[in-house]
This record gives sequence, C-alpha cells and structure tokens, in this order.
Amino acid sequence: MSKQGKPISEAVVRRLPVYLQVLNDLHVRDVQTVSSQELGRKLDLNPAQIRKDLAYFGEFGRKGVGYDVNYLIEKIRGILKLDQPMKVALAGAGNLGHALCNYSSYVKDNMKITAVFDASPAKIGKRINRLEVLPIELLQEKVREDGIQIGIITVPAAEAQNVADRFIEAGVTGILNFAPVVLKAPDKVRIHYADFTTQLLSLAYYMDKDGTDEHEQMVD
Repeated sequence: MSKQGKPISEAVVRRLPVYLQVLNDLHVRDVQTVSSQELGRKLDLNPAQIRKDLAYFGEFGRKGVGYDVNYLIEKIRGILKLDQPMKVALAGAGNLGHALCNYSSYVKDNMKITAVFDASPAKIGKRINRLEVLPIELLQEKVREDGIQIGIITVPAAEAQNVADRFIEAGVTGILNFAPVVLKAPDKVRIHYADFTTQLLSLAYYMDKDGTDEHEQMVD
C-alpha cells in the first residue's frame, strides 16, 4: 500500500529495484545527489514517472536540489524489505541453479540463497560454494526450520509443480519460477516467472533481417 493507503501497481514495484541499481552505482562513484531528470536520462524514463513512483511512498526529494543518493537508497531498500534478512531456497542444482547460487554469494544484500535442493543422487551432498545440495525430500523440513520465505525453481517443467507444492506446503509465499510452465498456487502465494524461452521467442517477433522492426513495417 502507498503512503496514501492506495494499492501500488506491479509496474511501480518492478521499477523500484531498477532505481536502486542506478542509485547504488552513483553511491559507488561517490555522487551525493541526483535529480529525477538525471535518473530519467540514465533509465530512459520520463522524470515525472520517477517522481510519481517515489511519491507513492513519501517525499524523498527537495525541489531544486534533487534526491540525496544515500538517503534514497536506504528508503527504497526499506520499501523492498531489503533492510532485513530474507532467506531464499533454490530447488534444482543444475547449471542455472549453480549460476544463481554463485551470483547470490557475491551480492552484498540481505536476500541470500541459504539452501539448495535436488532430486538427483549424483548431485546430493555436493557443494555449491558453501551450500551443500540437500535431497528434495528435506525441502519442507529445512524451509520451516530456517524460516525461508522465498523459493526459486530451476527444475525441468515436468517437476516444477511438484516442487512448487512442496514450497507452498512449507509456508513459502513467494516463488520465482524459471521452469517453462504456469504454476498453480493459492492466492496468498506470489509467483514471478523468468522463462528465457518465452522471452527469446517474443523478442524474435521484433527482429527482421534488414534490421527494421517488423511492427513498424506493418503499420502505415
């Protein structure tokens, strides 16, 4: 909910991490303040849209000065609940699972992958960085025991719903699904999809051999 008590659209929530990435880059370069116009140029967004998005959560900028970079980082992290530890479990210790675990280990944030599961006896017991791959049968027990809040699914499509059911039974209310399948879940469970195949196929629609957008060719 916004500061005014109104529901926040999904589009606004999805833009907040993008703002945070740019602000973190500015912080690394020791930039103290930034205007909505500067943020707009970096993100190819309308500055008015940025101001409107942030205004849902409070008044963070000063007219004629802009936003204090460190202060805005702190506020957006709080909005996204990144100011508190958030444990994540991953099911599927294949190549993608390895890559995500490796990425998580280097991210300096409170959201971390803290448990990895797989059904393959060949993978169980092996380590990805400091995480031991556990049997999928232990998923519910481990998730409950560690208070894990988010599950990531990188298993084959045929197994994705079974894994999702395990996560939901264990109390997870947020799932990031990389498997190319639509999952069934109660309304209280939020599911986001990251299907590379779908994204590539939809991108192909806009491609043309002569470099011209096909959509532009079709519209007079």
